Amino acid sequence: MDGTQAELQAQGALDGVRVIDFGHVLAGPFCTMQLAALGAEVIKVETRARPDEQRAHRGDGVADDLEGNSNFFEVNLSKKSCSINLSTEEGRELAKRLVATADIVLENMRPGVMAKLGLDYSALREVKPDIIMLSLSGFGGTGPLKRYAAYNPCFTSVGGVSHLTGYAEKKPNTMTNSGGDARAGTAAVFAALMALTVRRQTGRGQYIDSSSCEVINSMIGDQMMDYAMNRRSPKRHGNSDAHLAPHNVYRCKGEDEWISIAVATDGEWQGLAAAMGNPDWAADPALSTASGRKAAEARLDALVGEWCAGLGYVEAMHLLQSHGVAAMPSFKAEDLFSDPHVRETGAVAEVDHPVLGRRTTIAPVLRMSRTPARIYGTAPRLAADNSYVFGELLSLPEEEIRRLEDAKVIW
Repeated sequence: MDGTQAELQAQGALDGVRVIDFGHVLAGPFCTMQLAALGAEVIKVETRARPDEQRAHRGDGVADDLEGNSNFFEVNLSKKSCSINLSTEEGRELAKRLVATADIVLENMRPGVMAKLGLDYSALREVKPDIIMLSLSGFGGTGPLKRYAAYNPCFTSVGGVSHLTGYAEKKPNTMTNSGGDARAGTAAVFAALMALTVRRQTGRGQYIDSSSCEVINSMIGDQMMDYAMNRRSPKRHGNSDAHLAPHNVYRCKGEDEWISIAVATDGEWQGLAAAMGNPDWAADPALSTASGRKAAEARLDALVGEWCAGLGYVEAMHLLQSHGVAAMPSFKAEDLFSDPHVRETGAVAEVDHPVLGRRTTIAPVLRMSRTPARIYGTAPRLAADNSYVFGELLSLPEEEIRRLEDAKVIW
């Protein structure tokens, strides 16, 4: 590696880019955490008057310690934190001065809130004409639903995914984990990078209106096309496929161990039969074609499930994969953090936190050879970087900072 390559590798792809993060909860902070992993300086604007919900709440209620919430840790790595009380006029003016030093502003408040604060795009362009402002919301900044409240189950429902997720005989699955928030945040990263590219070419910033439900809807394009072209409204069908069988998740012998198996070709079917010891029933000529296997799907599921029940799911994976069959365990959290492949590829990392201690977390997924994404530091304590933000970036005298602290503007 020559000197130039070593210097580039020491930098992130977004080195020199500053992001002011007005995000809260998950979708917005997840976006800015990825920008931070790419090397951007992300300054999270917070206030003790109304802490981020991820700081302030635990699963069993209100947190006693704003620094000890693992949910906040997971979506705010590598950021800085400053405390500005935006409910005050002076606080809003401080926020504008901070934006004037930046390249990107992110917020995921309900549409209209930033305008009420005097911090919407038109106001921020006054202090930074080429600013890029990224607004995330459940339903976007226009339309009759724009001010409706939305958490992950809401916009995955409006996005159409919930209607398609689950078993045919049961109700829709609203994706009660935070996968929809993370997908919306990741889509926002792409939009921010494109806006930066355009600004470098034209010198002009822009406003990005990102709707989480539209992001989710974009994931089911084939299903939408089926309705647009054929007027067929897709239904829930569990783990089955429209054409392939076996195509399901099967119980293995360990506690709550399951393995997914998908057979797409006749060759893969033969591999599955060989892995299972070529049982007599697998020689049935009716199972030699995809259509025949699909017609016998219920019977196949029972037979394959019976075989899987005698094996651990890692053992079954290796055996099936050795015969060319697409099969993988349905990993639990503890498996993800201990699996040899996951650890060797660097998909997890260990980070020290002043309150939580040494924690294992998911590493950035972008593996660029010259400017790799990486975790630059832990999640910040509330107001940890006030001296840097107000003293260095904004050049406020110490006595002015103390006055603003006493007035709970810097708070």
